[in-house]
Amino acid sequence: MIEIRVATPADAMALAAIYKPYVEETTITFDYDVPSAADFVWRIDEILQTYPYYVAEEKGVILGYAYAHAYKERAAYDWAVEVSVYVDREKRGNGAGKRLYQALEETLDKQNVAILTACITGGNQGSIDFHERLGYQEVAKFPKIGYKFDQWLDVIWLQKFLTEVEGKRPPFIPFSSL
Repeated sequence: MIEIRVATPADAMALAAIYKPYVEETTITFDYDVPSAADFVWRIDEILQTYPYYVAEEKGVILGYAYAHAYKERAAYDWAVEVSVYVDREKRGNGAGKRLYQALEETLDKQNVAILTACITGGNQGSIDFHERLGYQEVAKFPKIGYKFDQWLDVIWLQKFLTEVEGKRPPFIPFSSL
């Protein structure tokens, strides 16, 4: 059974191993260099101060991870986040990604976040389909904005509303305050 839990620094090595083939073999991420386990420790600690960072685990093995972070660093964007999910390429298709996003959405709703965004490299139809099944809609396309593996790549932004966005919003609540 897949369990979702908050990421810890002890997960850093496993998360780096999941992310490594995405960096080295795909244009799914625009990172050129694989972040170290120490980089992941810093990222986990940094993100958890404000936003959720979850791992999916089955029988002690981490299958994937997902997190939210600020869409933009201005107060007017407090109610909008960017979400990311990475599932071990050998363990996809078991529902871990969907479960991770469901956990993110539940927590982000408690934080009074109203809008989710996802940034996807053009040509990554699997990720676009995944997000659309979860209710995201394409809202923007930036042609040839990224460069990796000797090619220019499009970026597609998708968006999902967690709640009605009319009128005044309650204040954003940092994850560490929940």
